[in-house]
Amino acid sequence: MKFLKSLLLTASLLLTVNGSAYAADADPDTLKIALLPDENASELIKRNQPLKDYMEEKLDKKIELIVTTDYSSMIEAMRFGRIDLAYFGPLSYVMAKSKSEIEPFAAMIIDGVPTYRSIIIANVDSGIESYADIKGKKMAYGDRASTSSHLIPKTVLLEQGGIKAETDYEQHFVGTHDAVAMNVANGNADAGGLSEVIFSYVTERGLIDKNKVKVIGHSKDYPQYPWAMRSNLNADLKVKIKDAFVSLKDPEVLEAFKAEGFAPITDADYDVVRELGKLLNLDFAAM
Repeated sequence: MKFLKSLLLTASLLLTVNGSAYAADADPDTLKIALLPDENASELIKRNQPLKDYMEEKLDKKIELIVTTDYSSMIEAMRFGRIDLAYFGPLSYVMAKSKSEIEPFAAMIIDGVPTYRSIIIANVDSGIESYADIKGKKMAYGDRASTSSHLIPKTVLLEQGGIKAETDYEQHFVGTHDAVAMNVANGNADAGGLSEVIFSYVTERGLIDKNKVKVIGHSKDYPQYPWAMRSNLNADLKVKIKDAFVSLKDPEVLEAFKAEGFAPITDADYDVVRELGKLLNLDFAAM
């Protein structure tokens, strides 16, 4: 009998842990919003204080901003209902979608469109002038789950230059976009891939010496980073959240994203990312 009670208690605890995504409050007093961990965490929290203030006013709820240690931990936090909204990269969104019930609702508008590009940069002393020159060199990427600092630049090298990771060059994952820029600038890596917007931000802020790096090439346009929320949030709350982003005009909030505004999006907008994954033989659910 004691064994049976112990077994039932263990099963109950497992259900509590593994079913937390389904038990998460549909209308929480405090909304937990995760920011994409592609830059320094404290800087991201500080820069997005205006977003916190704006959302608290619009939704009449407390807002907690969160920056997880990496992309994978953010995906898992969303999967188990520990966060309510998240600012994903396209790849990390597709990965999260394959593991949890979430829905995208808004993406940034920059230069009038909800798209962006990745760039490939090189150290000026590396001898790299074209993609072909990356052969035999050290290439820096951000997080493995990053779209613009891994998936897209790796695909560009494969499609445009026939250059394969590990076969033709060493790949090194350094965590964030700004870390890619810094590693290339200081010569720890010969080349690297990252978001064009973040590269501009890093150089404009003087975080790297722009005279030590050069842009080798750009990707084509891809759908912007999506905001996504738990599908099991209250229906009225989901409408309010989406409206808060799509109607956002506050320049102080938008400055943190270097954006002009936000446009509504759907899951189908990210099918192009799923196609990139097929090209690289990626299993999103297993990543």
